[in-house]
Amino acid sequence: MSYEAPFAGLKVIDLTQGVAGPYCGMLLAQHGANVIKIEPTGEGDWARTLGRRYGAHTAYSIPTNLGKRSIAVDLKSDAGKEVLWRLIGGADVLLEGFRPGVLDRLGFDYDRVSQREPRILYLSVSGFGQNGPLAGRPAMDPVLQAFTGLMIDNKGEDGIPHRVPFVVIDMSTGLYAFQALSAALYARRDANHGRRIEVSLLQAASAMQVIRMIMVLSEGEQIRRAMPSGVFETADGWLQFLVIRNDSWVRFCRIVLDMPELAADPRFADADARMSHEAALMGIVRSAIAEKPTAYWAQRLHEADIMHERLNTFAEFLRSPQVDATGLISWLSVDGAPKPVPIPNLAGVVPSAEGAPRGVTPRLGQHTREVLCEHDFTASDIAALIEQRIVEQA
Repeated sequence: MSYEAPFAGLKVIDLTQGVAGPYCGMLLAQHGANVIKIEPTGEGDWARTLGRRYGAHTAYSIPTNLGKRSIAVDLKSDAGKEVLWRLIGGADVLLEGFRPGVLDRLGFDYDRVSQREPRILYLSVSGFGQNGPLAGRPAMDPVLQAFTGLMIDNKGEDGIPHRVPFVVIDMSTGLYAFQALSAALYARRDANHGRRIEVSLLQAASAMQVIRMIMVLSEGEQIRRAMPSGVFETADGWLQFLVIRNDSWVRFCRIVLDMPELAADPRFADADARMSHEAALMGIVRSAIAEKPTAYWAQRLHEADIMHERLNTFAEFLRSPQVDATGLISWLSVDGAPKPVPIPNLAGVVPSAEGAPRGVTPRLGQHTREVLCEHDFTASDIAALIEQRIVEQA
């Protein structure tokens, strides 16, 4: 155990699939834990089938499984269940993301697992939670964006609700799960028993939106906001800026727009007045911004000390000198991918190195033999399990 690998020595059994649970398992692996990913035989974790496939991987499965080892096991078979029980022996953490009740029916509910491993931390990830009328429904990120109000709140200027395109709720669920496990691991130092932890996409979606939720319920949909602010089309692209305080508004008129008379206009004298005359104000600002290129306005906004940024593509962002200066990205080769992929380096974690265990996403069943050998399966045992299709070796 060290600052470089604070969870070294911890054994994690990862039964999760998709994004939320696997992302939590990946964070444990990046902090030094021995994470054994147990996947179904056949196609494995269904995240391996989402979108374009790069060999055994997709854009969903690559970053969520870095640093793990994969073993493919048929858990519907009695022999496969016996394999899982052997792997659970000595485990500190078990992660599962089945629909409520599924793992109970397979015989691996918390009560039975904790009888064998009393100090285990058993984390269940679900869509809508373990109880309630929606508990059994399948759920992915877009479903929770719709259910919790995020899409309605994210209307475009066309008036149509929009989905946030990246899997913000799945990823945040993984982060909340990692936070809960980290706190539980700290508390377990003085306890002789483990506990069950329940985390859901529903919880994460609500927690992530708490500020907006309070604002909308308190103020209605016409929430008071800084004005003028937003995304503006320039002569050659797009620019985002925020004019927050009144002194910023005065500088914006004088330095940025070169329209000092606008600041003296009684329609725009303060934040309330600017909100009341939003259409008139935004018409003036949008028309002015559209006349010149992004670089021109960025320079003037910088001189006026007003928060702003051009709208970058992912490629432009990754080429930014700031990204390079902060060592933000590791470019890692992935088996089957046509070129190295960008992996953001995690806060507080030593960056992933090309080819190092923490910098590799495993193929389905890549470590089946290795993991089984570590759990005292003989070569003949392993050969028999493979022949009977109880396990698979990549």
